[in-house]
Amino acid sequence: MTHAIVAGQAGGPEVLSYVPVERPVPGPGQLLIEVAAAGVNFIDTYKRSGVYKVQYPFIPGSEAAGTVAALGEGVSGFAPGDRVATAEGTGCYAGYALVDADKALPVPDGLDDLTAAALPLQGLTAHYLINSTFKVEAGHNVLLHAGAGGVGLLLIQLLKAKGARVITTVSTDEKEALAVDAGADHVLRYEGFPQHVRDLTHGRGVDVVYDGVGKDTFDGSLSALRVRGTLALFGAASGPVPPVDPQRLNAGGSLFLTRPTMGHYLQDAAERRWRSDEIFAAAAEGSLKVRIGAQYPLAEAAQAHRDLEGRRTTGKVVLIP
Repeated sequence: MTHAIVAGQAGGPEVLSYVPVERPVPGPGQLLIEVAAAGVNFIDTYKRSGVYKVQYPFIPGSEAAGTVAALGEGVSGFAPGDRVATAEGTGCYAGYALVDADKALPVPDGLDDLTAAALPLQGLTAHYLINSTFKVEAGHNVLLHAGAGGVGLLLIQLLKAKGARVITTVSTDEKEALAVDAGADHVLRYEGFPQHVRDLTHGRGVDVVYDGVGKDTFDGSLSALRVRGTLALFGAASGPVPPVDPQRLNAGGSLFLTRPTMGHYLQDAAERRWRSDEIFAAAAEGSLKVRIGAQYPLAEAAQAHRDLEGRRTTGKVVLIP
């Protein structure tokens, strides 16, 4: 037996219960991971609340780091005791979780378990956004919302390493300090940000906006773009964006709008390893700082969800079994 967090039905954080469960058994091509830490992400709250449809009872969590405990039939390249992480596991809010072997990411020496659990989803997201969704180059002007969040703090550092000028939005003085420390060139509040961005770019607008906030920032994000600029809408922390008339993209300057999702940027093992190896190596050598803003015992997952949804967290939130 082990323990896990189970959502018996769709609802608020109160539907999450800490209960004993049978230890999973790896099927063909799977690894059983003894979880050292699990990442908490907005997608977990969407699945818990019913925004994304899942089968209940449901164990949340797709992100974790830990040690290989057992191998399923046909698995090669891994052995019990290997340290791995994943952003594509199942039931990671638990003492043990399953992950397909081809979606397990080897954890390099020099990277601790908490950092390894904090990096996969947000690190891979940051990597594909700036290397593939819109390829950022030196001299680009970039607007990034929620610069003190888990993805935001990673993006700021990676964007600066590419030579971009980074403008970001935050909601508090504390979050502003974190964004500045990560290297942001300009930190704005959300109120009136499109005009402030225009002022900072001499009326031109930014080359790309990375928007994980959604409904509350979407209109302003479009307004902040240059002619033929790109809006990469990669999340909906404030709620989903209402349907959009494509004519708005014409009126805004022949704009590009994309709604990327990680799965489409991890199409095969080579792409997955390219992204994870670069992100993990940067963290292991210290050039990429990973802020773990809050740690909770696994049994307190409901409080972790409340704090995340209440925008009371910065950096990454992790659960410790």
